[in-house]
Amino acid sequence: MTAPLEDLLRELTPQVLGAVVRRYGHFDTAEDAVQEALLAAAQQWPVDGVPDSPRGWLITVASRRLTDLLRREQARQRREDRVAQWTTVPSEPIADTDDTLILLFMCCHPSLSPASQIALTLRAVGGLTTAEIARAFLVPEATMTRRISRAKASVKDSGARFALPADRDERLGAVLKVVYLIFNEGYTSTTGPSLQRVELAAEGIRLARMLHRLLPDDSEVAGLLALMLLTDARRPARTGPLGELVPMHEQDRSLWIPELIQEGVELITATLPRGPVGPYQLQAAIAAVHDEAPSAEETDWAQIVALYDVLLQLVDNPMVALNQVVAVAMARGADEGLKLLGTIEDDERIASDHRLPAVRAHLLEISGDAVGARAAYEEAAGRTTSLPQQRYLRERASRL
Repeated sequence: MTAPLEDLLRELTPQVLGAVVRRYGHFDTAEDAVQEALLAAAQQWPVDGVPDSPRGWLITVASRRLTDLLRREQARQRREDRVAQWTTVPSEPIADTDDTLILLFMCCHPSLSPASQIALTLRAVGGLTTAEIARAFLVPEATMTRRISRAKASVKDSGARFALPADRDERLGAVLKVVYLIFNEGYTSTTGPSLQRVELAAEGIRLARMLHRLLPDDSEVAGLLALMLLTDARRPARTGPLGELVPMHEQDRSLWIPELIQEGVELITATLPRGPVGPYQLQAAIAAVHDEAPSAEETDWAQIVALYDVLLQLVDNPMVALNQVVAVAMARGADEGLKLLGTIEDDERIASDHRLPAVRAHLLEISGDAVGARAAYEEAAGRTTSLPQQRYLRERASRL
């Protein structure tokens, strides 16, 4: 399948699923039917050509498949008297509406675990196959199949209606979090041999662009998209020739992607004055300060510390606090950073995270404590499940 055709199918997936669910209900069965329609399109369109109305074609095929699935299910339940209503596809015109936002809210239903929300979003809205999602998260396909099946069953059992929820603003936070988790898993893989999974990070950005198109006036949606763009701009410089991790202060900034930096900076610059200011906007502003610095030495760390001060007033997040430690150390010295680190080391939420001893090691190295730094680097390497991060941390330890 060619890249343009794959992009078209990805774009149409949530629109087709939304149309089918709106007409028939049965989210779980409709999702299976749409996946089969997508498979049929991937096989037929390269041979027969893309139809004049690809969206209509997919909806028609998915509707027919849904009818077959429902008839089979009802036959098994010995409810033949209800079969007749599914024997023909309704002939009313297909509404020209985009139900992607409703689908996102359904996939991020509060009854689901974060892992299930991510998997269901990638399948129903992203258009990824179960095999692709399983590969992205390095789990067996059977495991991912069960996870997605349980997620669809939970949505069905919850009685969720196919409509924007009454608590849309509150639920939007969960949607943004899921999209950001998808991006982060692609940008810095938590497990496996590769530091990055480019296709997963790209999917996160695509979903964020979709959200921004659907909610152009939402400042946090714009902030999330800007944050992703400004972060992903550094991707080409984050790994060396052998896939090894290159920290930001050692990266060749000429490899950063200027188009993404420009788009991200313009987006956050236009968004911040609109308010109210939220966490994603502040993180995007911090990323913009990094990206606009000509070199690591010219980074405006004082401004970054000030932004983290504001961010920590809005969120109680130990990883944000850990990032602030690094910023304080760079702005005011390693001793100040270590002093601040001591105030968060007992936080149970990060007590086992490899990034805590990694930051401690970095600050101890800067302060001249080679023995302490080496021990902390080794501790951090033992905690991470990412092979490139393990190699980087052990190499730092060996240097000392």
